Amino acid sequence: MKGIYIVANDKVMDNAIALLNSIRLRDREIPIYLIPFNNEYQMVLATLSKLHNVQLFPDLELLERVTSQVGNIFDRNFLALPNKMRKLAVWFGVLDEFLYIDTDIVVFEKISDRLDRLSEIDFFCSDYHFASEGLRNIFSPVIREKNIFTDEQLQDVFNSGFWGSKKGIITEEQLYDVLKECSQHREYFDFTQGVTDQPVLNYLILKCFSKRENLVKASANVPGSWAGSKHFENRNYVLYDKDQPLQYIHWAGISMHSGAPYWDIWQHYRYLHEPKNFWRSLSRLVPFAGAK
Repeated sequence: MKGIYIVANDKVMDNAIALLNSIRLRDREIPIYLIPFNNEYQMVLATLSKLHNVQLFPDLELLERVTSQVGNIFDRNFLALPNKMRKLAVWFGVLDEFLYIDTDIVVFEKISDRLDRLSEIDFFCSDYHFASEGLRNIFSPVIREKNIFTDEQLQDVFNSGFWGSKKGIITEEQLYDVLKECSQHREYFDFTQGVTDQPVLNYLILKCFSKRENLVKASANVPGSWAGSKHFENRNYVLYDKDQPLQYIHWAGISMHSGAPYWDIWQHYRYLHEPKNFWRSLSRLVPFAGAK
């Protein structure tokens, strides 16, 4: 079975609604599962279930086991929030092929079609982190100095907010072994800008997934996706890079509020099924609660 995973709690309700509105506008059938970030998820689950048939991740015991193992493996000075790693449970979940999507994203296409690529590979991402950021917010220079990965491998670094893979490519035991490697080498990673799971997830993928692909490298002139890029054009609430529509827009690292990049896009999808005068008045009165 193919589907989509998100991680959310009640605190990111608005983001989750915007994301799901954008997905369901173009795909009413794909199964979507919510992985609770913590125990405060009843409101967001009830809302997304009613609006868009989102289901709760069916193995909460697995989530607690992964969270507990991560907490035991990593010192809190290394990884302050073990819950940030709950997304790693997707390889042992109910979906055979899946997308993982952060809630500070909205999509502009039938995004589940991207899962067709998994017929040939085991992992894909779709972003320009490798070109715009290099190793920043992922690895420190030590990773290259000690030849932990080749220069060619390091060209496959990615943003951890949007990616796809398959169930069963790794086992829980293999996952924990790699996490233990990471825990013994904090010097490999760049946490200077406050990122959490992204460096460790990149290490895991480069270490264990040889059949991987960044979709933006598959053909020429694939649009970017970061909301910090200022040149995208809004055409009827789909963003374009010149004449090409974006797959998705990601507000990674951006504080969301009125006046933030592409705020009109976010508002459109958040209040897609609510009266326009409601969200217009709301935007003047209530600051946006961004994802944490």
